[in-house]
Amino acid sequence: MAGPILVFDSGVGGLSVVAALRERLPQAALAYACDNAMLPYGRREDAWLVRRILAVCDAAVRTSGCVALVVACNTASTLALDALRERLRVPVVGTVPAIKPAAALSRSGHIGLLATSATVSRPYTLRLIETFATDCTVRRIAADPLVREAERRLAGEAHDAAVIEEALAPLWEDPELDTVVLGCTHFPLLRDALAAAAPREVAWVDSSEAIARRTAQVAAGVAPAAGPGASFATAPDAALASALARFGFAAPQLLHLD
Repeated sequence: MAGPILVFDSGVGGLSVVAALRERLPQAALAYACDNAMLPYGRREDAWLVRRILAVCDAAVRTSGCVALVVACNTASTLALDALRERLRVPVVGTVPAIKPAAALSRSGHIGLLATSATVSRPYTLRLIETFATDCTVRRIAADPLVREAERRLAGEAHDAAVIEEALAPLWEDPELDTVVLGCTHFPLLRDALAAAAPREVAWVDSSEAIARRTAQVAAGVAPAAGPGASFATAPDAALASALARFGFAAPQLLHLD
């Protein structure tokens, strides 16, 4: 019997993609893996990250017996997607900032990219802007503190409104900005708080629907779900178990790396 679709992220951000996958593939079995011991990825050195991502994903794919891997992390995808596809024997679906749909949606042509410091400055991201948003003004904002806010929220803690307002403040320096790309999978988990902190209405765009569509194309033969999905973590704890349970996953098992 075919295995599950495995969703990977540094932390709980990939759970925003899980919701879209369940909408698109309601009968499919899903598993989840996270490298929360090394959270956040956004401020770590590139070469180290590539080695770490390969090690964690290789272990998670082998342990889960998955039929496809969804890298639900912009930082990991923009850095290690090609290396993962070379290493692994299952299809790999990546996540990239939703620059293309945001450029099509924006009426003013003024877009914000809210992401981790690694993603906003990576050449892959700059190529997306050059390819799909050449006629737009794109304001790139590093908002690493929002990763922790999303993690705290799913752990049952209240988010810090001051942190969110401070992270968003550079966006509002452009009075014509009307569309914001949520370029980290953690950020859609804070969508209502982000909207509440905005001084005016803007469109918030993320990649989750596109990821779900692509996964449906490559993940043929997925077994039907039977009970809670398996989950794996490099540092299992009660807070993570609680967050995963809210999305239909069993308590995380310790992921052993080679």
